Amino acid sequence: MERSQFFSAQAGRFIEMPRHATARFGIGDVVRHRMFDFRGVIFDIDPVFSNSEEWYEAIPQDMRPRRDQPFYHLLAENEDSSYVAYVSQQNLLSDADGGPVDHPNVPELFEEFRNGRYRMRRSLTH
Repeated sequence: MERSQFFSAQAGRFIEMPRHATARFGIGDVVRHRMFDFRGVIFDIDPVFSNSEEWYEAIPQDMRPRRDQPFYHLLAENEDSSYVAYVSQQNLLSDADGGPVDHPNVPELFEEFRNGRYRMRRSLTH
């Protein structure tokens, strides 16, 4: 299998990955966590786990997701707060029917919420 690599500032190292990776969700999709009570809008995708070892080791071993899958950066919210979350693909479900996400940073990255997803601001796309 052909491999590729990229530098992850979060991990502070180069990350190896398959040359071809498939993500179930896309930027602008609204998702919810499979086990925890929060939802969010995806603003970035890592093809494989690309965070720090400390972050990974802080997850209880019986709940740790596989590293060899896409991980998503979310503008997340729950009943109490808004924050940024980093979540494995195996722990996300579509939540397009839940309506827009009420995170204060959504307007900085996205335009309107339509047909169950957000459209990224044109000034941020290439």
